[in-house]
Amino acid sequence: MTEHHTFEPLIFSDSKVLILGSFPSIKSFKEGFYYAHPRNQFWPILAAIYKEPVQTKEDKIALCKKYNIALFDSASSLQREAKNSSDTNLKNITVNNFETLLAKYPNIQTILFTGKKAEQIFNTKYKHLQIKKVLLPSTSPAYASMKLEEKLAKYKEALSHVFQ
Repeated sequence: MTEHHTFEPLIFSDSKVLILGSFPSIKSFKEGFYYAHPRNQFWPILAAIYKEPVQTKEDKIALCKKYNIALFDSASSLQREAKNSSDTNLKNITVNNFETLLAKYPNIQTILFTGKKAEQIFNTKYKHLQIKKVLLPSTSPAYASMKLEEKLAKYKEALSHVFQ
């Protein structure tokens, strides 16, 4: 069964960095928001970098707005081979239209990928785009080979370069 991305990008006219995941997790679909799995490290990493609370969806939106961060996913639709959120189960992928998105939001200077699958999906159609792209480690609870402190350092470095 084909699944379609059901929520809009979190993006603002002054967004400078676009952070791309691969596709919403099953938990994110249920919550209707990005990185909703309670063990996903995405929001704790951003909270640590910016020293801002991220307890509610509103807190998360406010943090992204304040720091010119946009969120979206590389895939617009796909099929999952199994009933879990692992990127290895994603098949028959349709890529979101990033030429249109980036034309609509010209302040975006950098794309950060939250894992190899997000980058791979994007690059199937948009590798040619002349915009800075940075691959970061996955914040998924399934990616446990890198410690939280190491991931935090990589995200902090990538985000600090965007806003220099």
